Amino acid sequence: MSKRKKFIITSVLLSLGFIGISYIENQYRFVSIGILSLLTIILFIWSLWEGLGKNMTLTTLLLPLLFTLGVGLFWFLLPASIYARIPVLLFYGFGVYTLCLTANIYTVGAIRTIALLRAARGVGFVFSLITSFLLFDAILSLRTNLLTTAAAAALVSFLIFFQGLWTIPLTKSTSKTFMMTTSIFSLIIAQIAISLYFWPVTVVVGSLFLTVAVYMLLGLGQAELEERLFPQTVREYLFVGLLVFIGMFIATTWGA
Repeated sequence: MSKRKKFIITSVLLSLGFIGISYIENQYRFVSIGILSLLTIILFIWSLWEGLGKNMTLTTLLLPLLFTLGVGLFWFLLPASIYARIPVLLFYGFGVYTLCLTANIYTVGAIRTIALLRAARGVGFVFSLITSFLLFDAILSLRTNLLTTAAAAALVSFLIFFQGLWTIPLTKSTSKTFMMTTSIFSLIIAQIAISLYFWPVTVVVGSLFLTVAVYMLLGLGQAELEERLFPQTVREYLFVGLLVFIGMFIATTWGA
C-alpha cells in the first residue's frame, strides 16, 4: 500500500473517531480523547513506519498527537449543534492528512536533503500555533488552580517547542543546548500563564496571547538554529508581540 493511501486512511479513521466520541457520555469524554490520541500515534507509526527509528525521528509523532488532543478538548467546548461541529471535523480531517505529509517529509529529511523541507517547516509552524491555541484554550477554560495551570502550560509548550525546534536540524539525537533552550522557552510560557492568572482577560484573549508568545519564541529559536537571527528578524517578532500585548490590554475589562 502506498504512503498516500495510508495517509488518507489515517485521516478518515481519526475523523470517524471524532464522530464516535460525540455519542459518548460526558463523564467518559477525557478517556475517549485519550484513546483517540493513542490511536493517532498508532496510525501515524503505521503510516510513517519506513522512516521512523529508535531515535529523534519519533519526534514527528508529537505534533499529530497534540493536534488530536487539542481538537478533542476543543470539540467538547463547542455547542452540540451539527453546524458548529461539521466545520471542525472537516478541518481536523484535512489537518491530519496535512500533518501526515509534513511528518513524512521530516522523516525523509532526517536522512537526506529534499526540496520540500522548507515548505514542510512552514506548515508545521502554522499547525504548531493552531495546536497551541487549542490546548491553551482548553487549559484556561478549566479554570484550575495556579500551579496546575502553569504546569499544564509548561508541559504543552515544552512539547510544542521540542518538536518545533527539532524540525530545523532534524538530527537523530538531542543535545544539552537543545534541551536547555526548550526548557527555558517552556518556563517563559509558564511564567506568562501565571501572570495571566491574575489578569482579568477572557479565555480566548489569554489563549491568543500565550500562542503569540509561542510564535515569538519558536520563530526566534528556529531562526537561531538556521543561523538567520538578524536584528530585523528580532524586531519583527518583538513588534508583533507588542501589538498583541497592547490589544490584550485594551480588550481587558478593568474594574473592581
